Amino acid sequence: MFEIGPGKVAAKTFFDVEFPKGHVGIKSFDAELVDEEGNSVPLYEAYLHHWFAIKYHAKDWNMLKIVPKNPLEGAIYVRNEGTCNSYILPAYWGLGGESRGTKSNIPDPYAVEQGNPSYVPIGYEEKWLLNLMSEFTIPPNNGKKHSHPHIEKANIPIEKGGYLIYGTSHMHTGVINATLYGQDGRILYTSKPTYGDGKEPGNEKGYVVGMSGSYPKPGSIKIKDGETLTVETRYKSGFLTGAMGHMYIYLADRLA
Repeated sequence: MFEIGPGKVAAKTFFDVEFPKGHVGIKSFDAELVDEEGNSVPLYEAYLHHWFAIKYHAKDWNMLKIVPKNPLEGAIYVRNEGTCNSYILPAYWGLGGESRGTKSNIPDPYAVEQGNPSYVPIGYEEKWLLNLMSEFTIPPNNGKKHSHPHIEKANIPIEKGGYLIYGTSHMHTGVINATLYGQDGRILYTSKPTYGDGKEPGNEKGYVVGMSGSYPKPGSIKIKDGETLTVETRYKSGFLTGAMGHMYIYLADRLA
């Protein structure tokens, strides 16, 4: 729980949040911003800039029979299997204001494996934290009326390839689209925004309330080991600050 007011920003990290126990496969991960009574909060009252779910291994103090001054002493943060370095985008799941309208379901028969005890060091236990930032609010900004969009590109080397089974992106208001290219220039998928046109949560006028996902036909898109992909994000001219562009891809090492 957190509080924000006019001109305020809440940046919070909640440790040891509830998460499915045991050796499980996660099919989807969704988030919702609600008030004390469980009602959805519209983006024009509290703009959800981002939320990230991050895994860490904490010392099992009960096993060690020690009462620590700091329960996080010796914690090991476990990043995802993506290509960004250890300190950038370590989250397993994470979106923002577009969460309500963005699908996170991974197609059958696939799932994201979590809780494998063989990956947890002796004397530790697997836990999760939730990092988020919410602002009181970011009014929709139509930007300056220029003809050329603001485009950013980044090359991402993929160490271990596989079959693309799902992809989406995390973007902010002003986005036109985000596209992922293969090394040969082929388009792997394009994620497009849905803008709200009302007042109710999930349809706030002028805000990005969803980003499309990609569900390619199984086996139709294969990314090779060592292939360099290119991420291209496009924003309307005038949106030169806060122009984030995160892309998520899920690869299967073999077809079911």
